[in-house]
Amino acid sequence: MPRDPYLEQLVGWEKAVAIETRGRKSGRPAVAAVGFVEEPDGALLVAAGDPGANWAANLRADPRCVARIGTRRTACIAEELDGAPRARAITELILKYGTPAERLGAGPAFRLRPEAAAPTA
Repeated sequence: MPRDPYLEQLVGWEKAVAIETRGRKSGRPAVAAVGFVEEPDGALLVAAGDPGANWAANLRADPRCVARIGTRRTACIAEELDGAPRARAITELILKYGTPAERLGAGPAFRLRPEAAAPTA
């Protein structure tokens, strides 16, 4: 799959995470670059600004993904957030990225947990 140089630059600078998913309809690999907040346990908080974002729909269909930041590649399981954890994720993303991120409340939010990590209670 050809790589978008702008996406790769943002990921290389660690300004965005490249989320590699499998297309829910096509079954083909798909990549999206999104803003993220890294948790102390290595999990990543991400959120979509559009309820119909393809990358989010792909995660809902199959929560397995690979997260790439800089030169790090981590196999993850996406856990959709709701309630207070969702609100906290969106707040942290807005604080990190500023006012352009304010649309984030419109779409789903996820915690990308490294596969090797045990689920949290």
